[in-house]
Amino acid sequence: MMTTSTVDRSIGSTGRVRPPYSLATEVLRQASRPRTRIALGFMVVLPLIILLAFEFGGDGDDTPTGGGAFASLVDLATTGGANFAMFTLLVSSSFLLVVVSALFFGDTVASEASWGTLRYLLAIPVPRARLLGVKLVAALLSTALALVLLVGTALLAGTLRYGWEPLRSTVADELDPGTALVRVAAATGYIAVSLLTVAMLAFLLSVTTDAPLGAVGGAVLLYILSSILDQIDALGVVRDFLPTHFSDAWVGLLSTPIQWDAMIRGTISALTYATIFGTLAFWRFLRKDIVS
Repeated sequence: MMTTSTVDRSIGSTGRVRPPYSLATEVLRQASRPRTRIALGFMVVLPLIILLAFEFGGDGDDTPTGGGAFASLVDLATTGGANFAMFTLLVSSSFLLVVVSALFFGDTVASEASWGTLRYLLAIPVPRARLLGVKLVAALLSTALALVLLVGTALLAGTLRYGWEPLRSTVADELDPGTALVRVAAATGYIAVSLLTVAMLAFLLSVTTDAPLGAVGGAVLLYILSSILDQIDALGVVRDFLPTHFSDAWVGLLSTPIQWDAMIRGTISALTYATIFGTLAFWRFLRKDIVS
């Protein structure tokens, strides 16, 4: 039964009933957690660490960099702000961003269960679908903010140190700064989409277990397993169905013309896996017996 004070709090100054659990409430709750502040803070610190590594490290002339677009990013990272941002995306997308997205999505429900607060949230009362939807959107916003902070800091630090120069690549024409900014934004967007696979897997595990570490770690481990299997050429076309097979397709943005095929297939793959995992998460949560 709702008390008078509960009813009063749910009615705004206009007299309209406010939702019992809003997105703003969840965003503020997530922002108050140390893991959120640490993760977002590291997104700002990482580009600065990379910048210092270039400043105080060796010239790396005796270290082979291989070939292709990846070698281009390494060799040309200090030739301008756009190249530095692309290099920062390269070194962070394969693992760091995977962990951060898994953290935001895998911790969101499992942590409430581990603290014993999940059943109290549902007793406000909050419909289960609404609660899960709000938490999903909040996790999406946190991950998007992490990407914006990472790329924004890399662009700012790289431009201040190396200037706003054209984007260069060994497999593409030199791109003017305006076009370079569009390519950096496109690469960031593609990485955000590709991260949905591990994010929604972590979200599914989060509603399945009461252990946040299990949800986050399970999603990351399965992502790593997929990456390992993707290196086995003997699997043939089976690799095309692995969640991580197209994770690096964004380097096609460094080519002239842009290599869209792998990026389109990667986008379809990521959205398909995300939809499956997300649907299973809602199906599981709506039917789960909440005892913690």
